[in-house]
Amino acid sequence: MGDYNVLADYEQALAAVRERTDFVPKIGIVLGSGLGGLADDIEVVTRISYSDLDGFPHSTVEGHKGEYIFGYIDSVPVVLMNGRVHFYEGYPMQKVVLPVRVMALMGVEAIILTNAAGGLNPNFHPGTLMCISDVNTAFVPSPLIGPNDSRLGVRFPDVSAVFDKELQGLLHKCADDLGIELADGVYLQITGPAYETPNEVKMYAMFGADAVGMSTGCEGIALRHMGMKILGITCITDMAIVNTTFETSHEEIQKVANRAGKDLQKLVKEVVRRI
Repeated sequence: MGDYNVLADYEQALAAVRERTDFVPKIGIVLGSGLGGLADDIEVVTRISYSDLDGFPHSTVEGHKGEYIFGYIDSVPVVLMNGRVHFYEGYPMQKVVLPVRVMALMGVEAIILTNAAGGLNPNFHPGTLMCISDVNTAFVPSPLIGPNDSRLGVRFPDVSAVFDKELQGLLHKCADDLGIELADGVYLQITGPAYETPNEVKMYAMFGADAVGMSTGCEGIALRHMGMKILGITCITDMAIVNTTFETSHEEIQKVANRAGKDLQKLVKEVVRRI
């Protein structure tokens, strides 16, 4: 497991990407479940499938293509992660964060993480967009377990502010200007792949979480370790705190994410233009 936390692993992965493109992005964007529409709304230069990169994890989840897309939003060079891998797919956590670590090594100035999640805040509703103000990763293994390479970051990083405050302020300004409702909240990551039991939902809410999902938190910690500026946006696809007797399905979650995705795409594009 520790082998995945060595800088050489990431440099080898970066070299595999560079063999296919010399494109240098300014902003990195991770597209969550049902939120891949942005991939069809940029000027694409090239696509690289994870399956074409030796040593890369590839997604086994429907709706997660697993590819880097290089291109432009207006004149801003970007790289999109169209789909991500998850801990529940059987990868060590150090491998789960490899694609975002490599994206950081490409030279981006900031990374925007998006996801779909269950709502724990009773003031939310399906379709609510939430700016992630903080994250709880107590229920998943840390991506920093194992030998630490000081060229990536310090052994004990400060995670008192995983998500960049200035970028959060910019996100809210963009939402106000576009007339898009935007909430703030804490995102809690669980391992999955099962959705939460009713008692777990109550417990997570008691811990102060506003949304619960199976990604993003580990990525945030890994990127903060590297000193990256990160912005997180969650699309609330179902109300876990309310629908404790309702059977949640991946298909229904994707439908809500697809509907809310139009506002999210507008918001992300506007943030990219202004960074």
